[in-house]
Amino acid sequence: MQNGFISKGGSYDKLGVDVSNYKAVIPTISKLINSCRDAKIPIFYTQAVREKSGIDLLTSTHRILPKLREERIKTSPICVRDTWDADIVDELKPAATDHVVVKRRDSAFQDTEIDVWLKSLRIDTLVFCGIDTSICVETSFRDGFNSGYDVILISDATASGNREHYESTLGIVESYYGLVMKVNEFSRHLPIASNR
Repeated sequence: MQNGFISKGGSYDKLGVDVSNYKAVIPTISKLINSCRDAKIPIFYTQAVREKSGIDLLTSTHRILPKLREERIKTSPICVRDTWDADIVDELKPAATDHVVVKRRDSAFQDTEIDVWLKSLRIDTLVFCGIDTSICVETSFRDGFNSGYDVILISDATASGNREHYESTLGIVESYYGLVMKVNEFSRHLPIASNR
């Protein structure tokens, strides 16, 4: 949920990508985060980052990339470190008690410290939200499941630029990986912090 993907003037907006679906889920994600904070559930943000030097961009590590993805990266590297583009949107800024995982791939698990953090907190269930449902969210979801975590996808707190891809991800998750539910249903299952 970074400016580069969601905000007016961000990289996606400059590339002509319709970001309205992404912006529309901000209030629902905020509601989910607040519900989890009230229940004392740890919050983990992922922050996609590209380096100013261009090291480790997908175009320098892959010989074969889908044309659309390659064109976007070459036209304007998205979410370059220490830029407004890479910042998490103001409406969802992490609190001091939240954790921010810097990632350079689609998955929150690949080459990051998230698994160590989760294990140190004895977390066994992961709840996913964010964008793009069929890319970063699904890739992280699968990796979480395959790392032994139970997984839940909050369908109205995720968004995709392609409705078919979004629906496909929901079906795949329900059939093979975990639970899919809306934020109101999920919130009904949360403990009240004082009664935990």
